[in-house]
Amino acid sequence: MYETIGTAGMAHEEWLRLRKTGIGGSDAGAICGLNPYASPMSVYKDKTSDDMDKEDSESMRQGRDLEDYVARRFMEATGLKVRRSNQMYRSREYPFMIADVDRLVAGKDAGLECKTASAYSSDKWKDGEIPPHYLIQCCHYMAVTGKKEWYIAVVILGQEFKYARITRDEDMIRNLIAIESDFWANHVVPGELPGPDGSKACDEVLEQYFHMTRKGSAIPLVGFDRKLERYEELDGLMKKLGQEQKQIEQEIKLYMKDNETAFNDRYRVTWNRVDTARLDTKRIKAERPDVYQEFVNTTSSRRFTVKAA
Repeated sequence: MYETIGTAGMAHEEWLRLRKTGIGGSDAGAICGLNPYASPMSVYKDKTSDDMDKEDSESMRQGRDLEDYVARRFMEATGLKVRRSNQMYRSREYPFMIADVDRLVAGKDAGLECKTASAYSSDKWKDGEIPPHYLIQCCHYMAVTGKKEWYIAVVILGQEFKYARITRDEDMIRNLIAIESDFWANHVVPGELPGPDGSKACDEVLEQYFHMTRKGSAIPLVGFDRKLERYEELDGLMKKLGQEQKQIEQEIKLYMKDNETAFNDRYRVTWNRVDTARLDTKRIKAERPDVYQEFVNTTSSRRFTVKAA
């Protein structure tokens, strides 16, 4: 059903490289378009590039550091025992599917996913709900390991602890395998970009692949008239909305005058003084061109513009 790769004592860089060899649980929701923080294009970029993203955000660091605490709370709440697996699992039937699970539940055909959430996202867990990309993550783990159920536990920081049991759904797993198979076989393996999704990751990948232009080259623009009409409509709408937003900001600033903070039961607004030091590059270039040339750093990018013919 699966093979295992020991991860105890594995160097972090080696673990990151191993993750690039398949689709993991945290990738599954993004590929399905359900992850608000990642996209199919960001997963594609991760799997097809040699870059090793070693940097942790503060939320990632806290989530990892609090994993033990979440597991302990789960054991206290349920009376179940959990243990680390210290293994990465790879499906034999679908070798592109891998799983690096948080915990296994002793005496049950089950695993446990540990999460932390900020108070601002507590509504996503209300009334027993599970954020869709986390539900897909647990289904992915069941698909790889063959287990019948998966638990998910979350500590909402400063508020409460919750857990839920997810039972194996064969239809959902079949659909998930089909989506992941298509993504791996038709995008990652042949190096074919997935469709644009409006994400920052998509911009980064397009810039990476097509950062150079053939000077003077041009092609007919076919099949995009409606989209470009909509592009222009959105551009005008965004400018109008931006002006409206700016007006609201100015009204609040006028109300606040020289006060730093304004607050009520729903909102807290700050208008702080921030000192920023910037080099006067124009002056340096004029008065010390030798210093300017020594330290100037030129970068290239492609600028996208739309104009009526």
